[in-house]
Amino acid sequence: MQIKSPKDYIIFPLDVSNFVSARTYIESLAESVGMFKVGLELFIRYGPDVVRHIHQTGSAGVFLDLKLHDIPMTVSRAMAGIADLGVTFATVHCGENPEMLAAAVSGGGGKVGVLGVTVLTSVSGTDLASAGYSEAYHSDVSRLVIKKAADARKAGCAGVVCSGREVALLKKQMGADFIAVTPGIRPSWETGSDDQKRITTPGEAIARGSDYLVIGRPIRDAAHPRKAAERIADEIAESLAQKQP
Repeated sequence: MQIKSPKDYIIFPLDVSNFVSARTYIESLAESVGMFKVGLELFIRYGPDVVRHIHQTGSAGVFLDLKLHDIPMTVSRAMAGIADLGVTFATVHCGENPEMLAAAVSGGGGKVGVLGVTVLTSVSGTDLASAGYSEAYHSDVSRLVIKKAADARKAGCAGVVCSGREVALLKKQMGADFIAVTPGIRPSWETGSDDQKRITTPGEAIARGSDYLVIGRPIRDAAHPRKAAERIADEIAESLAQKQP
């Protein structure tokens, strides 16, 4: 297996509303991050053209974060179309029906890593209680994350998207080869308030076993985004060095 460099752990989300802004970040960060995350807003506006531009610009891969959630046949066909775009990862909600996850994996045909979305990092235990989840889950969100992750693994998914707080338990129960992509990452030197409620630093997430870190605002809002990405890569490198036996 190819050894990842520190920058390869970084997934930068292109959470912008127009192609001009997206292109600016792609061209600036193409060699400073491992992947670009293309979400609903950008993909709905510009579709596969964004993915193609990323491929043409540099070595960074694409994490297509569309969070598919529909009947199994529709999800399977959608994932087949995604697989033809040459992306590294694509997401599907773990949802209520494991058959939907299996359909996503089948539709991908082994050409794309299917990731299950467990519990969004913007969701708290209070939110889960309001949504009707039992106390066992809303009092300890990690229980729900692990339950959904188990469904995803059984369905053949490559991994899941989860908070850095759940990674250590996830790896312990699902195995080291089950990929953990972690959003809600804030570097130790960055402060501020936002809608992410279950956040961790890059070093903490790596120490707990995260395979990829979705890091947006600390890079996007920096005076020099590329330098911010490089600084985060240095923090990741320090954590990786500390993990060495």
